[in-house]
Amino acid sequence: MSSYSPPFQMTDEIMNLMAEISELVGIVSVDGQFTPDPKLRRENRIKSIYSSLAIEQNTLSLDQVTAVIDGKRVLGPPKDIREVQNAYEAYERLSELDPESMEDLLLAHRMMMQDLVPDAGCFRSGNVGVFRGEQLMHAGTPAAYVPEVMRQLFDWLRTTSVHPLIKGAIFHCEFEYIHPFSDGNGRTGRLWHSLILQQWRPIFAWLPIENMIHEHQEEYYQALNVAQNSAQNEVFTSFILRLIRNLLQEIHEGQAGNVVDNVVNSVVENGGKGQNAVMAVLKKKPKASAREIAALANMSERQIQRIQAELKAQGVLIRHGSPKGGWWEIRE
Repeated sequence: MSSYSPPFQMTDEIMNLMAEISELVGIVSVDGQFTPDPKLRRENRIKSIYSSLAIEQNTLSLDQVTAVIDGKRVLGPPKDIREVQNAYEAYERLSELDPESMEDLLLAHRMMMQDLVPDAGCFRSGNVGVFRGEQLMHAGTPAAYVPEVMRQLFDWLRTTSVHPLIKGAIFHCEFEYIHPFSDGNGRTGRLWHSLILQQWRPIFAWLPIENMIHEHQEEYYQALNVAQNSAQNEVFTSFILRLIRNLLQEIHEGQAGNVVDNVVNSVVENGGKGQNAVMAVLKKKPKASAREIAALANMSERQIQRIQAELKAQGVLIRHGSPKGGWWEIRE
């Protein structure tokens, strides 16, 4: 076991978020809702690259990033174009890397920063600070101590028994605190966090978590700052887990909506419009309102309310909870 232990205390919120994420990963993966669609995977990978680089002030748009990856000519700063090319190579080779290998981390940084900095793939030799404008937000670990501190962090990564969801968040936070490279720390830290998660569940290889971080960039920096100033990782861990939970919920709800559409269309096309259509929707979306069911089944809201009343009277439908926040149980 490593003698190094990052500062962290489990909280009720983190435990609840872990449980929600684990359940959603199971639903999305096992039920086939996140299908291995090559087009979708590619789009999500491009979003990840665009978002992670945009956080670092890359000026290319999502369309331009896509064009660069497609090998097309793009009018833009050569440095920004090179950043995209490098990041694409790193993400494409991510599955070849071992998240517990410091040598592989150096390789990933080399791929990320090739032809951008002279010390790509090497720990920095000088001291650095993290600035927002002219304000110093954080001074990185003194350069002389970086190799040893990183070795201790990887020793912990290899030997810890904490859940991968927590392990990834803590590594991310500690990595940014150490700031081991002269440049490229943010994009490399986010890349490594993704690698830790995809080693736990392959679905994370295709989830654009970097996109969620980009959308909440100010909160991301605030959470890092609070964690680093207080020497506790709970705030950052909670923040990252909330983003992951929210992303999985969006995927689940969006895919569930597509499943409902397909089921209802099938029922209607086969002459089962009416009670069967209502039942088909409520099996997939028990909290659906009469208005939602009407839109899906191409019927009026009044018709849906009448059918629900009939099914309720027959004992087939049972209402639980309040009119707005409740749900329907089906007993067949």
